[in-house]
Amino acid sequence: MSDPEITRTNTTNLSAGSQGRPLQGRVGIVTGASRGIGAAIARSLASKGCNLVLNYTSDSSTKITEDLSAELQSQYGVQAVIVQASMGSVNGPAHVVEVAKNHFTHPKTGKFQLDIIINNAGVAGNKLIQDVDVDDFARQYNINVRGPLLLVQAALPYLPTDRSGRIVNLSSVSSSLGYKTQSVYGGTKAALEAMTRTWSRELAERATVNAINPGPVATDMYINTDEDFVAQNKPHIENTPLAAPRKGVDREEFYEPSLKAGGRPAYSEEIAGVTAMLCLPEAGWTTGSVICANGGMRFSF
Repeated sequence: MSDPEITRTNTTNLSAGSQGRPLQGRVGIVTGASRGIGAAIARSLASKGCNLVLNYTSDSSTKITEDLSAELQSQYGVQAVIVQASMGSVNGPAHVVEVAKNHFTHPKTGKFQLDIIINNAGVAGNKLIQDVDVDDFARQYNINVRGPLLLVQAALPYLPTDRSGRIVNLSSVSSSLGYKTQSVYGGTKAALEAMTRTWSRELAERATVNAINPGPVATDMYINTDEDFVAQNKPHIENTPLAAPRKGVDREEFYEPSLKAGGRPAYSEEIAGVTAMLCLPEAGWTTGSVICANGGMRFSF
């Protein structure tokens, strides 16, 4: 593996377009990286040369995260370290940053810089007002809101000082569409968007900070959605410009279910593409924004 300090320096003098590796030598953290959107984001960033810390939570995800790490290192020649930590715990976010520091600190200069943070880890829950309980409220807010805050807090000493850093928070259309049963989940995503705007000002000399707001995505969470929520969501999907399923174009396993649901969900790599775009050097004039990555289900104003 090439010296990360040398690689970073060299890429400043080369055309990123000609190299095809615009994030060469950078270091990024992706939380909730074991599967779905997180794994797709990791693949997209690695394909652009970014070294990664892949965070996951449960023991059951250890093997697939190890496999993802091996895949990224073999296919893209980057370093990919895995770390098990809960973003909902008090110490988990700081532990992720500590692992990144221990692995990516330059052996000669002692320099460590954390260039990219993707706050992807999240949990959801659908409960009517009368069914909301304090334990579920705490679980969702601790993971979806406090976790990203603590992670950025722990990363502060290591962020760039030249505005080249990139922070992307994974929000949701639930923050603004007012879904029934999502008092808590929608609230967590609205809070994350509010923090995005605040961080964009506080960290203006360090990093750009943006959020994206996917709608339904073809992940385990979406596949396991109950029929009541599918029915509630159908009018929104039917009004989504890019959701109309296309025979022979869209994935066969989603085509028939999409006809019943009102349209197809996004594919993980489509969300990853928007996320990675915000991490590129060319995205340096975009901050404090919620970027739509939902096929037009929710327009930003």
